[in-house]
Amino acid sequence: MKRNVIKIDENLCNGCNECIPNCPEGALQIIDGKARLISDLFCDGLGACIGHCPQGAITIEEREAEAYDEQKVMENIVKQGPNVIKAHLVHLRDHGEHKYVEQALEFLRERKIKFPTSESSGLQEHAHGHSECPGSRIMDFRKELTMKPETQNQHKIESELRQWPVQLMLVPASAPYFNGADLLIAADCCPFAYADFHREFLRGKILLIACPKLDDAEFYLKKLTEIFKNNKIKSVTCVHMEVPCCFGLVQMVKEAMAEVGKKIPFHETTISIQGEKI
Repeated sequence: MKRNVIKIDENLCNGCNECIPNCPEGALQIIDGKARLISDLFCDGLGACIGHCPQGAITIEEREAEAYDEQKVMENIVKQGPNVIKAHLVHLRDHGEHKYVEQALEFLRERKIKFPTSESSGLQEHAHGHSECPGSRIMDFRKELTMKPETQNQHKIESELRQWPVQLMLVPASAPYFNGADLLIAADCCPFAYADFHREFLRGKILLIACPKLDDAEFYLKKLTEIFKNNKIKSVTCVHMEVPCCFGLVQMVKEAMAEVGKKIPFHETTISIQGEKI
């Protein structure tokens, strides 16, 4: 079957071990000084390890792989003790994998493996429709915002967009506006979260938007590499959200620049979920 599985770039991986504790499923091991995916069966493809890789060596790719098997994962998980069991269940819950949460809890019940009642009930509640992934957690800011009344003296805000298309998946690498451009590469949530995005970030720049979690990271990497290789880019600004999965965009941009061997001035800005620069 074709599904999302992590991919490790051996050239970038330095064996630092940062990803290992953040994969409670046990899909990763350090072997011969490099992080290795030891089995497709154990990789859920959710990418919890990505944001913990300081080298940007881990991405998600869609390929033919054995189906993720929660039963086999749990056989591995329970050997590592209650803290790892809890980390695994919370990981599944936080990414909205309700079916796997229920399968894991059923595994524990069938084998009479004890688990704190409060934690179990909380997980069961989330298994029936609630999710707390940092990137998809439901949050309501309306009580915190004060609506300002509109006045006739307010000026219309002009768009700073200078080209089309803007989606990295659609834009041709040979587009004439890339040559000599100051390039803004933004996670596609940023313009909605940061109110002054056009004036502060987009003005005078060529825009590319992408989602490192939901889109094809390998395709993006190839497209960015082609853009950097075939055009004289003056500078690159990368704007992304604070959620862990969004940092994958920064790693893709840096990897593409390294691939072509060009020293391009690079700036990075992180935006909080509530629309503040961090």
